[in-house]
Amino acid sequence: MIDRTKTAWSGYNLEKDELRSEIWSLLKQEKATINDPFGHIPNFVGAEKAAKNLAELPVWQQAKTIKCNPDSPQIAVRLQALKEGKRLYMAVPKLTNTRCFVELTAEHLRQCNVKLEEGAIARQALKLGKLVSFTEMQPIDLVIVGCVAVTRDGGRTGKGAGFADLELAMLQTFGLIDSNIPIVTTVHPLQIVPDSLLPMQTHDWSLDWIINSEDVIKTNSNYTRPTGLNWDIIRAEQYQKIPILKHLKKQLKP
Repeated sequence: MIDRTKTAWSGYNLEKDELRSEIWSLLKQEKATINDPFGHIPNFVGAEKAAKNLAELPVWQQAKTIKCNPDSPQIAVRLQALKEGKRLYMAVPKLTNTRCFVELTAEHLRQCNVKLEEGAIARQALKLGKLVSFTEMQPIDLVIVGCVAVTRDGGRTGKGAGFADLELAMLQTFGLIDSNIPIVTTVHPLQIVPDSLLPMQTHDWSLDWIINSEDVIKTNSNYTRPTGLNWDIIRAEQYQKIPILKHLKKQLKP
């Protein structure tokens, strides 16, 4: 049975709302997550093995600076980055601070006498890391995003709030990533759906790699990546809830 309870971000795309509900219900039915997945980036069983599979990719090994989402299923990814001495940027949840990224390094955590395992947890990272503005950040080599559903041709959707796409558009605007940046996700195999079920929109950033505990999938995506912020599709409530957007609109919009 599909749970169609509305989330805080329901209603913007009914087709994607339905798909997310189906995936959350399936994961719950199959006991494929650590806790109730509904309304979240699913904390899937096998996340640690997926992180290890990701770490074997050359695109990971060559990256010195990584941007990763703050969700629980990617704790193992963030920990792996810290263990390998990579600079890690994590978005402040819901982008509620004008300095909307946290910078973490293993060196800083050790100076604070904090275990890397603790620093990889989002709530600890917010306390221990350094809040940074775009002008204080280093160029990023690899992006990891959290997803609810993905397709083998590079399609993806998160919870429906649009934070990941906004983050990437802002990073691109400030020259910290370009349209060819490798974008990766780690998911449960049940989160992979047929291409036709997940239509991509012009503001959506596609995936280059999909990693799970069993497989590594190169998408060879043909989707065109966005070019910076699209002011025409940013909603009024996003300006109210995401302070940096209002600031950037005044600064950058022609």
